[in-house]
Amino acid sequence: MSLRTEQATCQGPAGLIEYTADHPEGEPSGWSLVLHPHPLHGGTRDNKIVTTVSRACVQHGLLAIRPNFRGVGASQGAFDQAVGETADMVAVVEHIFQAWPRAASGPWVLAGFSFGSSVAAQLYAELAERELPLPSRLMLIGCAVERFRHRSLSMPPDTLMIHGEHDEVVPLSEGMDFARAHQLPMTVVPDAGHFFHGKLLILRQIVQSGLAGL
Repeated sequence: MSLRTEQATCQGPAGLIEYTADHPEGEPSGWSLVLHPHPLHGGTRDNKIVTTVSRACVQHGLLAIRPNFRGVGASQGAFDQAVGETADMVAVVEHIFQAWPRAASGPWVLAGFSFGSSVAAQLYAELAERELPLPSRLMLIGCAVERFRHRSLSMPPDTLMIHGEHDEVVPLSEGMDFARAHQLPMTVVPDAGHFFHGKLLILRQIVQSGLAGL
């Protein structure tokens, strides 16, 4: 599948936020926001989990937005333990509704991997509190929400949680604790580590199934 990408920026609380927009072949039926892992440990918008999820969204007809967090690439500011990053992503969501009105008129998907899962979960809660448009689907991959949580959470019951059986960064038990606390089901990929090496096709298929019905 050929992928048309576009580089852009928007204004956030700490300065410019750099993002990539991956376009579907036709007019987008909606959009997705895919958030990358820890900025201080090599996480960027080009992480393989992020691009795998993005491609699944594009194949589903969604415009996929992959921002760089503070201090990564051309995004300004410094790492802020998910507090500033969550505020930045509120700015990105507001920007998308203005800059991409056709895509934003359809359903949207919020996905985060590792550190990005913590930002995604708190972004969902922040959007709900501000009465801003909520995503139709929330996806938490390699869930590390509690490691960077700074606010109360209320997760939608259809949240899609995906975790590797042998995750060496965020143990499966940690993901299960979060799932249990919020009464969420979890999809466990057998033999998969944190970065799903050799399991990206399976991950993509799970994401595609999670997009069905949007």
